[in-house]
Amino acid sequence: MGSDFYQMSILPFAGIIIKICRAYTNSNEDFEDYYQEVCLQIWRSKDNFNDDASWSTWVYRISLNVCLTQLKRSKNGDKKLVSDTLPEEAIDDSKAFVSAEINQLYDAIKHLSEIDRAVILLYLEEKSYSDIADIIGSNTNNIGVRIKRIKDRLNKYIKQQGQEHD
Repeated sequence: MGSDFYQMSILPFAGIIIKICRAYTNSNEDFEDYYQEVCLQIWRSKDNFNDDASWSTWVYRISLNVCLTQLKRSKNGDKKLVSDTLPEEAIDDSKAFVSAEINQLYDAIKHLSEIDRAVILLYLEEKSYSDIADIIGSNTNNIGVRIKRIKDRLNKYIKQQGQEHD
């Protein structure tokens, strides 16, 4: 993968790629594998991009698809790619991961279904309901209701966790 392509087409979206990969992994090793696999798949599929959607929507779709595929592979016992470490440029975007509140939110998000994780991550990235529907392949009218239900489940989970630790 050329460094120009990485700098221009992937690095600006490293934050969301990191967030999506983090929501679908439980270890730093898996996280790094997922991140690198997403970057590789973006590069491999760049020639398939068309202007029907924005580049950011394309990156979201690939990120989600790769994470879901990797998750299924790990459930089936398939091995993932062995990775080195994340590029330093991407690590700068992950500084928010040191907050206890952020860690608590990600823990709660990991207890959602795979598709609900995708929806809430896109919502947290302030994507429009229309964009979320396009990315996950759903109906725009259902997204608002789905987000409300997801928020309720997250709040309930976080409150239960707080009560267990008191």
